[in-house]
Amino acid sequence: MKIKATIEKVPGGMMVLPLLLGATIHTLAPKSAESLGGITGAVMTGTPVLLFVFFFAIGVNINLKASGKIAAKGINILIGKILLAAILGIGLNQILPENQMMTGVLSGLSVLAVIAAFNAANGGLYAALMSSLPDRDVDVAAYPFFSIQSGPFFTMITLGIAGIGSFPWQALVSTLVPFVLGWLLGTLDPEIREMFSPVSGALIPFFAFSIGFSMDFHMIINSGLTGILVGLGVVLISGFILSTTDKLILKSDGVAGWAASSTAGAAVSVPPLIAEMDKTFAPVATSATAIVATSVIVTAILTPVMTMWAYKRRYGEITK
Repeated sequence: MKIKATIEKVPGGMMVLPLLLGATIHTLAPKSAESLGGITGAVMTGTPVLLFVFFFAIGVNINLKASGKIAAKGINILIGKILLAAILGIGLNQILPENQMMTGVLSGLSVLAVIAAFNAANGGLYAALMSSLPDRDVDVAAYPFFSIQSGPFFTMITLGIAGIGSFPWQALVSTLVPFVLGWLLGTLDPEIREMFSPVSGALIPFFAFSIGFSMDFHMIINSGLTGILVGLGVVLISGFILSTTDKLILKSDGVAGWAASSTAGAAVSVPPLIAEMDKTFAPVATSATAIVATSVIVTAILTPVMTMWAYKRRYGEITK
């Protein structure tokens, strides 16, 4: 049976389908984790542990010995995404009532949802798009340099600087531990890097299911339209900004900027993790998670379209 291939036909399928499965079970049987107990019940509610291993595996792939051109490409995307998310989040904080729209077309929209959706690019999608184009080895190799966006660290920093959230220093350090530990071990021993490199992808459906189990379909439906609009904004706004900085600062063609104009699947984990560290975000965490999940789907569809448009506009048809 081609189960994996079938799942991957759905945009962001490895993230989205397990999340929807978890939400379905929680909607129909909200106390199933308690009833089952044991290791199965623990996995259904064990998002933090799964994410620690996931972020460790991402850290393993960071190679600071890479060439300057590769590092510059990745850091341009990293800084561009972070600054854009910060500017939008700080701006929205000035106009949103209690940091969240409660009614209307943008029901559920919150500062947390916007920062989480804009902050991190889908690295797997980026690498796949760049690999499908000719002479893109430098672009593909840049992915590990902006992969650290996937965690909650930069979202916490943005919220803290803007005065929107308050996080103890221990919480900030805690979010970096798996990345740093993975980076150190991967740098010291290439065999460890080789061992753990595939792990991050394998863990996605497990933590996606666990996150989904914290949601229900009522919230997903209510936040659907808002998530679609946020997803469109992520692609069009961040794609334009990243493409422009790629051209102006790196003297490149801007295609990599469009390929990074997406929301990472792991960003779905950010709202619940933030809410755990600062309880003032608890009322908006569920709707923010649903919005980010929708943005993952929208950007997984639209980012490839815009990337290929940008490439063909510059070079014509793809010949590889």
